[in-house]
Amino acid sequence: MSDPFAISTSEEPFETNPAISLDDVAVSLGGHTILDGLSVDIDSGTFVGLIGPNGAGKTTLLRTLNGALSPDRGTVHVAGEDIHTLSSKAASRLVATVPQTTQVSFDFPVREVVRMGRTPHRGRFDGWSDADEQAVDAAMERTTVTDLAERSVTEVSGGERQRVLIARAIAQETPVLLLDEPTASLDINHQVRTLELVSDLVGDGTTAVAAIHDLNLAAHYCDALVLLSEGRVLAAGDPTAVLTESNLKSAFDAEAVVSRHPVTGSVYVTALPTPSDDASGRVHVVGGGGTGARALHVLSAAGYALSAGALNEGDTDAEAARRVGADLVTVPPYAPVDDAAQSAVESRVEAADVTVVADVEIGDGNLANLEAALAAEYLVLVEERSFSERNYAGDDGRAIYERLKARAQVVEPGELLSVVGELACESFGDSADSEDAVSDSDPTAEVEGSATESNGSAIGTEDSTAKPSGPAQSNHS
Repeated sequence: MSDPFAISTSEEPFETNPAISLDDVAVSLGGHTILDGLSVDIDSGTFVGLIGPNGAGKTTLLRTLNGALSPDRGTVHVAGEDIHTLSSKAASRLVATVPQTTQVSFDFPVREVVRMGRTPHRGRFDGWSDADEQAVDAAMERTTVTDLAERSVTEVSGGERQRVLIARAIAQETPVLLLDEPTASLDINHQVRTLELVSDLVGDGTTAVAAIHDLNLAAHYCDALVLLSEGRVLAAGDPTAVLTESNLKSAFDAEAVVSRHPVTGSVYVTALPTPSDDASGRVHVVGGGGTGARALHVLSAAGYALSAGALNEGDTDAEAARRVGADLVTVPPYAPVDDAAQSAVESRVEAADVTVVADVEIGDGNLANLEAALAAEYLVLVEERSFSERNYAGDDGRAIYERLKARAQVVEPGELLSVVGELACESFGDSADSEDAVSDSDPTAEVEGSATESNGSAIGTEDSTAKPSGPAQSNHS
């Protein structure tokens, strides 16, 4: 058996016993193996996200951690105790669970639901103590549900009911908190509030393990991730190490590009559509520092021919451009975009049906890319941050960007593919109209046009081979 994955927020070895320790855990249900040989150690005060495809064993693992399911082999220790040798009440003093569904069948007031969290701490004939009351008050205040105390739990919203169930778990006063899909069926506001709340609890020393469907939320909020696939741990550790393109391909059988979110800095996963030959046309992408990688992968998967640049050697976007076979314009590392590179970019913008400018930071070194993009007839600006946050070129940068914005379609990343498709269709329509106009006015145009196109193709091939491509990084100097 291999050594367990050790998950800790500290780079040092565990100073004490881990909060949770799984040793070669295997679980079968209905004759089918669901978990097979899991060995993981989780340090105290860590927020761990369980990720993986449906059927990977995330919920089964949570039920094994809280003692509801007994393993066929292996052991689970929580706070040093073998959870499966304890009584239900004793186990519930160590582990609190927030279930996946927030539906509640009983019509109790919110406060009564939260009070249920004190059950593991009270004997059959024990009265209600001041300590119990204080634990309930603190839990309700922590989750901001105090104002809902007398309302029926069946009448509050889904997000409010989720906070009530978390309050019940907090009132249980356990060192470990388990959550099964805590953001499922919640709007984005309640998703963020829920995970912020869990993060705050972890900051106070609670160890939290949550099955999370949304990989980007998991990467942003969790200290570490455990990627399950076919009942085994495929990868565990820091989100950067776990959420790799190869791991996602192995676990989900999906193509994805992994980058950094330009605002939060967290690992960001973009699922790519199935490669298709449906789209046609050429798109030039202006990016840098990883801001254009997602656009390049998504547009390539949709079937567009691509060009990119100018980019410095070593830039993440240049590497992404190479992976998708884009025609790439580069300059040396840390060098500005010179006249020759700007001319090369202008030729690619002219050849493109649509030009896309990513949410890139702009400095004096790459301002020439924006100047080249001004020549685009069909232009898309991807905005995730305001330009003032990423403008290092002063008034010159602002002036050029405002000119671009005045004639571009401004989109969020999720809108890019559909907008590019619409503009490419318009571009084809304009080209067809121009060719029809020439044919109508000059009956010899078809023959002469064919000869010109042939010569133009030869020139384009020579120009492309004369400029070697290379990896690049955006320059803000």
